[in-house]
Amino acid sequence: MEWAARGDHLRGVPRKMIFMAVGAFAKAVANLLNTTTVYNVETLLRLVRHRPPGVPLITVSNHMSTLDDPVLWGFKGFPITDVELGRWVLAAEDICFKNPVFSYCFRLGKCIPITRGGGIYQEHMNEALDRLANGAWVHTFPEGKVYQEDAPIRRLKWGTASLIVRAPVTPIVLPIVHHGFEQIMPENYMFGRRPPFPLCNKDVQIHVGEPIVFDVPKLKQEAVDSSRDLSFSHSGWPKTMCGLDEAAQKSLYTNISDQIRQVLESLRTSSLKAN
Repeated sequence: MEWAARGDHLRGVPRKMIFMAVGAFAKAVANLLNTTTVYNVETLLRLVRHRPPGVPLITVSNHMSTLDDPVLWGFKGFPITDVELGRWVLAAEDICFKNPVFSYCFRLGKCIPITRGGGIYQEHMNEALDRLANGAWVHTFPEGKVYQEDAPIRRLKWGTASLIVRAPVTPIVLPIVHHGFEQIMPENYMFGRRPPFPLCNKDVQIHVGEPIVFDVPKLKQEAVDSSRDLSFSHSGWPKTMCGLDEAAQKSLYTNISDQIRQVLESLRTSSLKAN
C-alpha cells in the first residue's frame, strides 16, 4: 500500500485529516489528561524546522509503550499537525499493518512498515533511505520493541546504524529519552493486557539530548581495519555494501549502535538524577 504514503494521494487531503485527528489525540493525552515536561525542546524544534536544506534528521529514543509515537510529539508548542514537518517513523508490521484499514491509516500517517526479524536489508528499509535522501525526518526505536522496566538501554538493533551509513547525506542524529508513557499505557494493566484507553494523571518527562556527529568515512575505515582478520559466514547480506564486506559492515554497525546506546544511557541516567 505504498501509494497511500505518497504526499499527492488524493491531493494530500486524507493525510491532513489523519494528522489533524492523531495530533488532537496526542495533544489531549499529553497535555489535558496528563502532564508533560520537555527538556531542551529548543534543540528538537530547531532541527525539525530549520536544519540545512537537504540534510536529513534521525531521532532515536527508548521505547516505553505503544503510545510513544504519536504522543511523544503531542507536547505544547510542537507542530504535530504539520504534514510537511511531520516525522516518518519505522513501525512494526505485525502491530500497525495487521489489516487493510490499519495499513491505509498508518501509511497516511507517514509510517514505514518494518518486519521484526526481517533484517536490516529488508525491502522497506530502502523506503526509509529514500525519505532520508529527500532530507526528511525519520524516527526510530532502535531497541526494537517495548521495554517498560526501569533498566539501562538494551543493546540496539543495527537498522538505525545502517540508515546512518547508507544515507546519501549523513543524517543529524538526535537522541531522546522519555519516562512516563509506561504508566499511561502499561503492558500488563489487567489480565496481562493493556488498558483499552490511555490512563490519566501521570507525569511524562521528555529529555532531548544534543546531536550526535558521525564521521562515516572515518568509521568505515576503522571498521575495515578492525575486521581485517575476522570472518563471518555469509548470512544473506550483500557481499559488499558501501564498499564493505560483511565482517566490516557488522563491525561498523556495532560501533555506531554502541555509540548511540551509550549516549541514550547517559541521557537516561542524567534524567533520573535530575528527578
